[in-house]
Amino acid sequence: MQNQVALVIGASSGIGRACATALAREGARVMASARRADRLQQLQSEISSSGAVLEVFPADATKMNDMVKLAEFTREKLGEIDLMVFATGTNTPDRALTRLTPPIWDRMVSVNLNGAYYATSAVLPAMRSRRAGHLIYISSISGLVPDVSGAAYQASKRGLLGLAHAIRVEEKENGIRTCVICPGLVDTEILQFRPVQPDAATIAKALKPEDIAAAVLAVAKLPARVVVPELQILPTYL
Repeated sequence: MQNQVALVIGASSGIGRACATALAREGARVMASARRADRLQQLQSEISSSGAVLEVFPADATKMNDMVKLAEFTREKLGEIDLMVFATGTNTPDRALTRLTPPIWDRMVSVNLNGAYYATSAVLPAMRSRRAGHLIYISSISGLVPDVSGAAYQASKRGLLGLAHAIRVEEKENGIRTCVICPGLVDTEILQFRPVQPDAATIAKALKPEDIAAAVLAVAKLPARVVVPELQILPTYL
């Protein structure tokens, strides 16, 4: 990853933060983006003190214009983008169909799926022109296996798989690779959006953000002749 340019969206916490950290420490020049500027500044201070390169750009993935500005700033500051990691995601405690409303549905799809398309749309043309680029999306095991995570969450996460696979099929001749990583339970802030919080014993057995970051790094380091379209990563108790 030495000197490759990596754009990480959703880098203010959880899996995104862990991915930005791992990539920077591996030698990549990282642009970390999220809505929470204060969290990004903390991350930048932490990484820069170790001598690694990490720049930040606050942006909202649900806004196409923000994603365009983010891609432009990344290219101006660090160079052409080799890798994009989309790690933005959310859920809601009002996930049951008896409580789900159109505004909640729209927000879930906007963050989890539309944001991925907007980010991709912003970076893909330049990758296509260069005939090289790697797009890694963090979905969920809920995108593959029916569970109680809610209709809006599951639909948006399944949509993320469809988006990534379609991009790979359409763009593979242009040197574009995609990977969708589908984790099981991960101990991140998103757990606060569960109607019932997992007990301490369950959280102790859950994956850590660093586990997902390690998988992202392993996929990102594969040579251009290799593609991993989809990857499940689960805690061993499942």
